[in-house]
Amino acid sequence: MKKNPGPEIVSARLRNGLEVRLKPVHTAPLISHAVWYRVGSRNERAGKTGVSHWVEHMQFKGTPTFPAGVLDKAISRDGGYWNAGTWIDWTYYYEVMPADRIDLALRLEADRMVNSAFDPAEVDSERTVIISERQGQENDPGFRLSEEVQAAAFRVHSYHHEVIGDMADLETMSRDDLYQHYTTHYVPSNAVLAVCGDFSPTPMLKRIRELFGDLPRSSRPQTHIRQEPEQPGERRVNVVGPDTTPILEVAYHAPKGDDPDFPALAVLDSILAGASSLGPSANSISNKTSRLYRALVQGGIAAAVSGGLVATIDPYLYSIRAMIRPGETPERALDAIDAEVERAVQDSVEAVEVSKAIKQAKAIFAYDSESISGQGFWLGYSEMFADYSWFDTFLDRISAVQASDVLRVARRLLVPEKRVVGMYRPEAEAAHG
Repeated sequence: MKKNPGPEIVSARLRNGLEVRLKPVHTAPLISHAVWYRVGSRNERAGKTGVSHWVEHMQFKGTPTFPAGVLDKAISRDGGYWNAGTWIDWTYYYEVMPADRIDLALRLEADRMVNSAFDPAEVDSERTVIISERQGQENDPGFRLSEEVQAAAFRVHSYHHEVIGDMADLETMSRDDLYQHYTTHYVPSNAVLAVCGDFSPTPMLKRIRELFGDLPRSSRPQTHIRQEPEQPGERRVNVVGPDTTPILEVAYHAPKGDDPDFPALAVLDSILAGASSLGPSANSISNKTSRLYRALVQGGIAAAVSGGLVATIDPYLYSIRAMIRPGETPERALDAIDAEVERAVQDSVEAVEVSKAIKQAKAIFAYDSESISGQGFWLGYSEMFADYSWFDTFLDRISAVQASDVLRVARRLLVPEKRVVGMYRPEAEAAHG
């Protein structure tokens, strides 16, 4: 057992390969507990897209020791809540419990790491649920547009497909496909257990060793990711659908989370569109002082504009989205975005604007991590694409960003050859056009 420098983080590795991260925080009698697996849609291939998300659903169907209906009641009775999430780089299962009731969460996660049943009848039932979920997302114009933009941006890399998977695969995957994925990727050697809250590290680690230490050891699964070649030119996609609001999405290829230029891109994002929550959460702060808000929203072209930047294992995307006002067009919005991007690329940014953007980026980062559950999230999430020191030093690194760094990163990334432009048009407008 060793302590990392900085915050009181205790790290350990069990003999079966399970990584453990413990962060005592005694501000409230709560504990956030999560098991993070290094598997997401990035680890899927054609024919099995959506398998990680489907496995997540099956993990709530119970084990012989913890039948599904028993767990919901037990966790609620103890005053806690639980959930899970699957994303492109990872899957995590978490519980937030009163500190003196955390043992239930520990026992639950140790058990379903190896004993989830994957009953064939439950698999078939969940197929219907997930197909319905996919159909519901297809009714959202924003999802339909983003799926096309993502597919256009990644022709080779497995970031190509959405986490929910392709309908063709959801209709044909078998129980054996799911179970093989589970037994290959949801193993101690491919997981990080992150616990944050009101506990003492020594007895907590002792209990973790008791529950998880004897789980079978297996090799960490090999991941063969095909790297995306450099995009040779701008790509455009057009989507037509029944909604009444046109949408514009512009996505630039962006660096991975541990790239040295990532903090400068976060500041550039804050300047252009308002600071993004760097994880896949929906937290936000006002972007009314951003350049694109002034150009598009105050300029009467768009009802809303936002940026999107997340920390990933491999290079992903920095996106800008605008919801177009009635009577305006995506082309007008694109012209306005291009004008602001050109200004960012050609002109040096004033130091006062950089300072304000840094404050906003730091504020949303702090907001994301101020609660016990937020700190617990980052304790595990940072290990998926870097390590905890990335989180621990991020505020210092973003504070050190200079105007020259912002200009350099803008010139490196915000070029037409490295972007995909997507436009969603209502059917009536497309037919009229």
